Amino acid sequence: MKKLLMLFVLFASLFSCTGVKTVVQGVDNEAYIMVVGNPDVFLGGVEVAVDENTKFVAKVIKDGHTVPKGEVYAIKPGKHLVKVSYRGQVLYQQQIFISSQETRKIKL
Repeated sequence: MKKLLMLFVLFASLFSCTGVKTVVQGVDNEAYIMVVGNPDVFLGGVEVAVDENTKFVAKVIKDGHTVPKGEVYAIKPGKHLVKVSYRGQVLYQQQIFISSQETRKIKL
């Protein structure tokens, strides 16, 4: 009876292990833009349009920030027409190509 119990415990412990699990994760397929300039001039942020179908308000940060906190905006990598305006006046309009995981600064 003791041998049978030991054998059962041995099999239960061997079959309950799941082994080594490997997780492979690639980088996100996103690119980022950030708007730099004088934030005192652009109170409330600027309007950014990407390919005329994605529009959002972006906060303007001072140039020189190496790690912006929440002021980067994700877009899909590739070719885009980016237009930045403030109170109806176009400040920046350019066709850009941006790679995956690249951060592009738009200087105003």
